[in-house]
Amino acid sequence: MQHAYDFYKPDMLSEYPVVDGRLSIQCYLSALDRCYSVYRKKIRAQWQKEGNDRDFTLNDFSFMIFHSPYCKLVQKSLARMMLNDFLNDQNRDKNSIYGGLEAFGDVKLEDTYFDRDVEKAFMKASSDLFNQKTKASLLVSNQNGNMYTSSVYGSLASVLAQYSPQQLAGKRIGVFSYGSGLAATLYSLKVTQDATPGSALDKITASLCDLKSRLDSRTCVAPAAFSESMKLREDTHHLGNYIPQSSIDSLFEGTWYLVRVDEKHRRTYARRPSPNANTLNEGVGLVHSSTATEHIPSPAKKVPRLPGTAAEPEAAVISNGEH
Repeated sequence: MQHAYDFYKPDMLSEYPVVDGRLSIQCYLSALDRCYSVYRKKIRAQWQKEGNDRDFTLNDFSFMIFHSPYCKLVQKSLARMMLNDFLNDQNRDKNSIYGGLEAFGDVKLEDTYFDRDVEKAFMKASSDLFNQKTKASLLVSNQNGNMYTSSVYGSLASVLAQYSPQQLAGKRIGVFSYGSGLAATLYSLKVTQDATPGSALDKITASLCDLKSRLDSRTCVAPAAFSESMKLREDTHHLGNYIPQSSIDSLFEGTWYLVRVDEKHRRTYARRPSPNANTLNEGVGLVHSSTATEHIPSPAKKVPRLPGTAAEPEAAVISNGEH
């Protein structure tokens, strides 16, 4: 964790952040260096207690996924991890994977954030590892762009959607999570060995099997229409006593959408029903925010449905008060 003005929102009346692009990249890569170093040291200490005296490397991850502001940075990040392994390997001259990289043996990590020669060499050397361990995780990011906080979980969903339970069972997935400002962590997920029909792993992968088809089913619109939508967001940002006028017809079934914002900036959301929706549903919980700017459905809590007919969609009210 570190204090940095890399990507921040000093003006809360604006939809958009202030971004220092160069600093943002440096912060991301330096956080990756630090997190990976700490992770490797912890694993090595654990292994030594078990009688296994060797270093942890990228090869010990079956998959490696990242927070993905844009996909090229993810590819550079995997190359960055290989650079860390290279500099940490006391026997790198004997390791065939590092062939042709000997000239970089004395570089310092802090001097290489924008070194094109280092970047190019290690992206080339790590290309096979990228294809094996990371490329599949970019399915959603390639289609949706930067999803901010959820991007790393979109990467996880992308992996789970493209491999069978049998292929995933027992695998270790490395995860680098990052937030500007900044805070970052690197951890790993060990997939269960149980890939039998009806197992938790089987259910998770089955729930994601239509991920690609859902992406493919999106409606294509002209750039001008996108610009109009963004202009509408800018014009209505932080408005009170406001009722959105856009159609919900293009939303996926089950999508939550904003119904209205009252004069005290309390928000009401509803959910587009699906044909198989249970009209007796007791309601869906929401995460409450004192700023009332973002509200995420949560299965952990439940609130009563608003009065209405059985045919109406589920709805819940968000307020600024105590809960």
